[in-house]
Amino acid sequence: QLQLVESGGGLVQPGGSLRLSCAVSGFTLDDYAIGWFRQAPGKEREGVSCDGRGGFATNYADSVKDRFTISRDIAKNTVYLQMDNLKPEDTAVYYCAARRLFVKCVLNGREYDYWGQGTQVTVSS
Repeated sequence: QLQLVESGGGLVQPGGSLRLSCAVSGFTLDDYAIGWFRQAPGKEREGVSCDGRGGFATNYADSVKDRFTISRDIAKNTVYLQMDNLKPEDTAVYYCAARRLFVKCVLNGREYDYWGQGTQVTVSS
C-alpha cells in the first residue's frame, strides 16, 4: 500500500527555518513525481513546490521562490522541503503528494493521486 507521512512541522518565529519530511512507503520513490502543497484556514489549497519523476524538473510558487528548497533522499525514501526565512503568511497545513511516472513538475493538486495527512506549520511571534 502506498503511503506518505509528513513530519517536521511546528511553531517558528518569523525569519526562522523548518525542514519538512515526507516519508514514503509502498512504492519506489524515484518512479513518482512529488509535490508539496499547503492550505491555510479559510484558504484554498496552494501548490508550493514540486519535483518531477527522476528529479529532472523542479518548480516553486512565486511566493516561496528563493526561500524553500525541495529535495529527495532516495536511500531513505524521503522527500524534504527546506523552508527558510519563514513569514506569517506561510502558516498552513503542509501536505506532500505523489503521482506515478509523472515527469513534469506542476503545482496543481488535481494532477496528484496520493496524499499524506499533513503537518501544521505556524509562523508567529
